[in-house]
Amino acid sequence: MKPLDRIIETARKAPRHIVLSEGEDPRIVAGAVRARRECLAEITLVGNREVVMHRLAALDANPREFRVEDPSSSSLTDGFAASFLDLRRSKGVDEAAARVAVLTPLNFAAMMVREGLADGTVGGAVATTADTVRAALQVIGRAPGVGLVSSFFLMMLCEPHHARKGAFVFADCGLVVDPDAGGLADIALMSAKSYEQLAGERAKVAMLSFSTGGSAAHERVSKVVEATRMARCAEPDLVIDGELQFDSAFVEAVSLTKAPQSALRGEANVFVFPNLDAANIGYKIAQRIGGATAIGPILQGLARPANDLSRGCSADDVFHMIAVTVVQGREDNSTVSERRQNVT
Repeated sequence: MKPLDRIIETARKAPRHIVLSEGEDPRIVAGAVRARRECLAEITLVGNREVVMHRLAALDANPREFRVEDPSSSSLTDGFAASFLDLRRSKGVDEAAARVAVLTPLNFAAMMVREGLADGTVGGAVATTADTVRAALQVIGRAPGVGLVSSFFLMMLCEPHHARKGAFVFADCGLVVDPDAGGLADIALMSAKSYEQLAGERAKVAMLSFSTGGSAAHERVSKVVEATRMARCAEPDLVIDGELQFDSAFVEAVSLTKAPQSALRGEANVFVFPNLDAANIGYKIAQRIGGATAIGPILQGLARPANDLSRGCSADDVFHMIAVTVVQGREDNSTVSERRQNVT
């Protein structure tokens, strides 16, 4: 089974409730309709009710299978405004600003997740990454014990020309610009967990650099070496090595030559880049020249799932991100219906 098919099948076995903040966008609606028809998720579409219903009708979808919430008229808005005020009062937010905030679809969707009315949210087909991440951080917040929220792309290499096939994680390609050693270690640990959650296989983490095993001396190399040490100390059983050049982490023959003592032996499936420059450039080269399917940026370290889409995304991209968000939501064993009982 291809890795992407496995994620879809995993989502289908335990559907969750996903709220889509950009419910007026045709790509969002098309992806949502497919997810509903394939039994991956319950769906809430946020937006103008008339526009959303028109989009659903154009796809011959049964509107009764979807929940539509218009922040300007929703019965949830007053309660969300009060909750947002409590959440952000210390940041100088007053009642008027809180109400304006929750009328924003991104914040409204994030409030549904925070209040336990949905298991996860997806946005970013229209909104920028900065706005999408800001809503997730301000409303949903970090998971307990997490100091750094980061992101990754799930890279699918499934074409005949790919020398190694499967799912791979590239991190952090979209959020943390220049992490220090501690931040890089956090990204490595979270990325390993994310890989195992989505791919169902043991993570093998490569900490990437322009140097392999001391072949170059530079403060940027030292940062990667220190990050590797810190990650090992935090998770002694984690299969991780660094610093490594990409070929030493990906190709067995190169690994045996450049890094013969490496536990990875050229079989890394999680690649942690030293900064956002390298990661963002790397995933786009793999996607545009290498023909990899790139899903993301997927956020990690949040209290509950919230994910970002590219503004150039397709309906298929939306469908796949819904599947990923459902699988992430499986970490919480309680369902929305169970949590709703505790929501006032």
